[in-house]
Amino acid sequence: MHTDLVAALDIGGTKIAGALVDGHGRILHRAQRATPAQEDGETVMRAVEETVGELAGSPLWGRAGALGIGSAGPVDASTGTVSPVNVPGWRDFPLVRRVREAAGGLPVELIGDGVAITAAEHWQGAARGHDNALCMVVSTGVGGGLVLNGQLHAGPTGNAGHIGHISVDLDGDPCPCGARGCVERIASGPNIARRALENGWRPGPDGDTSAAAVAQAARSGDPVAVASFARAAQALAAGIAATATLVEIDIAVIGGGVGKAGDILFEPLRKALGSYATLSFVQRLTIVPAQMGTDAGLVGAAAAALARQTDTAAAV
Repeated sequence: MHTDLVAALDIGGTKIAGALVDGHGRILHRAQRATPAQEDGETVMRAVEETVGELAGSPLWGRAGALGIGSAGPVDASTGTVSPVNVPGWRDFPLVRRVREAAGGLPVELIGDGVAITAAEHWQGAARGHDNALCMVVSTGVGGGLVLNGQLHAGPTGNAGHIGHISVDLDGDPCPCGARGCVERIASGPNIARRALENGWRPGPDGDTSAAAVAQAARSGDPVAVASFARAAQALAAGIAATATLVEIDIAVIGGGVGKAGDILFEPLRKALGSYATLSFVQRLTIVPAQMGTDAGLVGAAAAALARQTDTAAAV
């Protein structure tokens, strides 16, 4: 059977997006539902099934040879289950089996959302042409993924590259994950905003206390806002340098809401990197903003499905 398309799902705490994607990463058909994140697991699954059903209603569906899922994590690709922190109704939920049933038996490939975004940036975005890369998503949380030797390195469970939970401050604040001083505890959007507020920053008349508002204040020269971003940049630099030292990456790509802060983040980040990435083999490491935008999760899930198809075809 000639298959030149794959189906893709991007499942997060806010929305469940679906698409049919061709071999060049182009989205040909879309479907979307809001994630009923606070409902029970079956209600969440119904929204997934409706999204898949809408894709299956497209005349293009018959050309799809596999389905890729990028899901909020933790995921476990070895068992096909997911336990997303922000979807409490799903704990060890058999997502792969349920999606395969909804998709009429198509092969299903599951990866974490950080890995999915990495796959997209490597295939079509800022890490294109790089064989060894780290891609990070810095937003409500901090996630990531690795490309090593030209291949997506998801690890046995699909969570490899989860840089948000590298500890960069031995005596730092306890992180909800159970460790201390994690990159996420210092560099995520809510933590940038929390730190600014604790140190005396005050929002404008609109009362906006988001990291984007802190970034705006930093651009206007507010010293507390500038310092909160500098601290986040230092944590990111330490985590990126540790990763580069361990596995020899030559580019780090940063996306997510906080990544959109621009120079307020990237200037102190590049400066801090110089203090941490000191060994000869990591000195050429470059840091760039992500390019793929909001469709990264879908395009990356499609890339994983296409890679599975290629592997399967090669094995036959």
